[in-house]
Amino acid sequence: MSLVLDSSATLAWLYRDEVSDSIRGVFDLISTDGAWVPSLWRLEVANGLQIGVRRRRIDVGYRSAALSDLSKYDITIDPETDSFAWTTTLQLADRYRLTLYDAAYLELAQRRHLPLATLDQSLRTAATAAGVELLGSAA
Repeated sequence: MSLVLDSSATLAWLYRDEVSDSIRGVFDLISTDGAWVPSLWRLEVANGLQIGVRRRRIDVGYRSAALSDLSKYDITIDPETDSFAWTTTLQLADRYRLTLYDAAYLELAQRRHLPLATLDQSLRTAATAAGVELLGSAA
């Protein structure tokens, strides 16, 4: 089973003090079956790590190593994310009161009929309402 991976689940895996057994399980699935992400995912992950550097939570070396580790996984950037931004994604953002960024993950999970790995509570609530299977949890 492949899945859609969001930046909150990714960053929880990269920040070792945030990782949970369920997130480890998500990355075990990714190691065997891969994952899909919208085109904004790399920017969101890099930004989350950049904030960690600025706040002195991690250093540049850790950021580089984390991105290198992440690049070893079979994570596919969805080539169609942009074409749904002003239609389906915007409609999902309106319906569930999400940011467009979060709605992009929901749109991708719906379109590809895949479960969504996220720790974002607003996105989890929306995915449940939309009938999308969820993976990952903070505990």
